[in-house]
Parts: sequence; C-alpha cells; structure tokens
Amino acid sequence: MSTPDGLADAARAQIKESFIAERGYWRPWTETMLQACPGFVQQYARYAGYPARSGPLTQRMVELIYVALDSSSSHLFESGLQTHMKRALEVGATQADIFDVLHLVAVQGVASVCQATDILGEFTDLTDLAAIDEKLQARIDRIGAAHSLSLTSVARLDPGYAEVLLDFVEQGGPGAGLTPAERSLVQLALHACFTAFNPDAIRQIVPTALSQGLAEVELLQAIQLGAHLAVHGTALGTNVYRKMVSRSSG
Repeated sequence: MSTPDGLADAARAQIKESFIAERGYWRPWTETMLQACPGFVQQYARYAGYPARSGPLTQRMVELIYVALDSSSSHLFESGLQTHMKRALEVGATQADIFDVLHLVAVQGVASVCQATDILGEFTDLTDLAAIDEKLQARIDRIGAAHSLSLTSVARLDPGYAEVLLDFVEQGGPGAGLTPAERSLVQLALHACFTAFNPDAIRQIVPTALSQGLAEVELLQAIQLGAHLAVHGTALGTNVYRKMVSRSSG
C-alpha cells in the first residue's frame, strides 16, 4: 500500500528500522515525522549516525560523550540522557566513568567565569594586588590547561575563589573513571557543542588533547557528535504539531 506521498508502507517501515539501528530509539516525534516527512527521518539517521559509525572512538566513549552533552546545563535533555546512559553502561562504562563525566559537566561553566574575569581584569587596576602565591600558581599550572581554565585574573582578584575552585576540580570527581585523554575528549565535546560554544576553551583543550596522544580524527569525532543535538528542537516542534492537530481533529 502507498500513502498519498507515493511512499509504500514497506518503505516507511524500512526507514524506521534503519533509524532505530542508527540511533537506538523510536519516539512519538519520529513516528509523526515519518508520516509527514519520511526523507527527514531517513537522512537524519544517516547524518546523525555518521560520526559514531565512522569515527575511531569506542562505542563506550561515544556514549559517554552523549551523556555529557545531554546532561550539560546548556541542554538538560533527560530522555536522551536516559537512552545514552543506559547504552554507555551496556557497552562497558562504569559508575566511575558516569560520575567522572558528570563532574566535568559541573566544571564546564567555570571556563566562562575565567574568560569574563579576564575581561574584567582589562578594566581593573591590578597594580596594588598581591602576586599569586607560588603554591597556588603551581596548582594553576598543573590543572588549568587540562580543564580549559585560564585562572590568572581569577587568582589575582580573588585567590580564595581560585583555591576552592581548584579543590573542586581536583577532588570533586570520583577518583577513578576516565583517563586524562578521555576527559579531554568529553570537555572538547562540551565546549564545541553549539549549545555552549566556547572557542577560547577549545583553543586550550585541543593542544592539551594532542599532547596526550589523541589523534586529530578522534578530536574531530568528539566535535561532530554535538551537532545533531539540534534535532531536539525539531522533536519539540513535531510534538507540538502532533498535539495541535490531535486537538483540532478531536
């Protein structure tokens, strides 16, 4: 049987099957989109699945990046988070991995604080402020670049804040989980995603990641994984349309 757009039911069923194989889920919005615009469903599955399908990162690492992106305060997409956290655990991620990622999610916003404080410092007379304590400077040198944190202005203007921030970065995680290189991949994905794009942070993370032995193709895959989160806006619009039409016809 064919529908008014000329596409056979069997063809739609094949598109649905391919979508589930690529994305691992099927929801009311995808069903509505399948009926209204099957080409979107077909091509989105190919596009959104491409980085995970063709890149060098393990399935575990891909799913952990998705956990970071969906749980980020710039996105907070619970249904996607549930899907990808479940899959991450199924493909070998540990509890420590999950909570290491969630710690990095909490640290994400600090990069913007550091950048804004640098701008504040441009308009502030710092000549009367004490130099940064040697021990604090050593901690900044050890930790800052690995977490895309430019802490010089922060430490000059409020060394107490710099201290507690570094305590949180160093001691707030589970104490296990990701390797330093894997943390860089997660942080790169968080700062590269359009929901909280932070080019200054990316410029700090990339050389750190390369120095940890990560290849450009691995960094590229981490960057690519964030783009199709934009479909969550499409899902919202599709669900609103479906409910509106249902009310009108009811």
